[in-house]
Amino acid sequence: MKQRFQMDAQYCRTLFLLVIIFSFTRSVTQAYDYTDLEAYPLLSVECPKECVCPSSFPHAIYCDNKGLKQVPLIPARTWYLYLQNNLIESLNEESFANATELKWINLNRNKLTNKNISKNLLKNLKSLLYLYLDDNDLEEVPAPLPESIEQIRLSRNKISKVPEGVFIKLGNLTLLDLHHNQLTDSSFQADVFNGLNSLMQLNLAKNSLKKMPPGLPLNTVQLYLDNNNIEEIPKNYFSGIPRITFIQLNYNKLSDTGVPDNVFNVSSILDLQLSYNELTSVPIVNGHLERLHLDHNKIKNINETISCPEAVKEEFDPHFPQAPRLRYLRLDGNDIQPPIPLDLMICFRLLQTVVI
Repeated sequence: MKQRFQMDAQYCRTLFLLVIIFSFTRSVTQAYDYTDLEAYPLLSVECPKECVCPSSFPHAIYCDNKGLKQVPLIPARTWYLYLQNNLIESLNEESFANATELKWINLNRNKLTNKNISKNLLKNLKSLLYLYLDDNDLEEVPAPLPESIEQIRLSRNKISKVPEGVFIKLGNLTLLDLHHNQLTDSSFQADVFNGLNSLMQLNLAKNSLKKMPPGLPLNTVQLYLDNNNIEEIPKNYFSGIPRITFIQLNYNKLSDTGVPDNVFNVSSILDLQLSYNELTSVPIVNGHLERLHLDHNKIKNINETISCPEAVKEEFDPHFPQAPRLRYLRLDGNDIQPPIPLDLMICFRLLQTVVI
């Protein structure tokens, strides 16, 4: 009897625990289901029939590669919108009326023109950070743009015009990509980049520029100007850009007369690319420069044209050699014959790679 009583008591305790666990599990499940509605806001009834709204990416809508000619109604609380690789010709406010939280729009490889973008559509997307409009039919930089924007990609369009004041309120913009368009020197006014206080990367490669762009923003770090027709650089052009680090001027028409003596003698420049130009001598560089591309120019003799930069002292390691910091040098495609000149190796003692 005593044994049976103990078994009954144990059974009751087990049953009681199961009831508690079931109740707790049910309450947690209910709480999770309620939370789930918040975490996964794009329900099947909201998702446009032309698109995919995966539950694993609750704020994203994938409408790419669907042959769309117009943008469907975008539901509220959408953050990421993928519309690339379609046939979209226009953007209207109706499609984006509820999409007030959009942060990212990819419209690459469509058929958009400026006249078919509703005037204030982009400006009214006040949370927008990234706008991708590569490979469309735009003829000018779209405007007005939202003040929140951080990156704009407009490569491979037909842009030949930059509207006056288009960037004036874009203080958050860090990247502007306009490469492979139809920009000329007349496309830019003197104050065209005013307002771009945070811009770090500017890409104007593969255009039709003959002059350097005017008034670069002070915080520019990377500058891409490859494949233009630039013949000269103004004196002290880079001295007013204290953070400039990376410069690409490959495939231009720069000659010795178009490169002032100390234009590249700037301590912030670490990577300088001047391949495929018309230089006959090595330009003066700063001792902080680490990578220099001079291949495919008209340089014949290094010893007679090189100017050894001042040695750079390593602040954090007093035992590190005091010497110019150049580690990589390309000279191939010139008229220079091996061996590597002794003066070059004596000057740049930290060189690790020389292509000649």
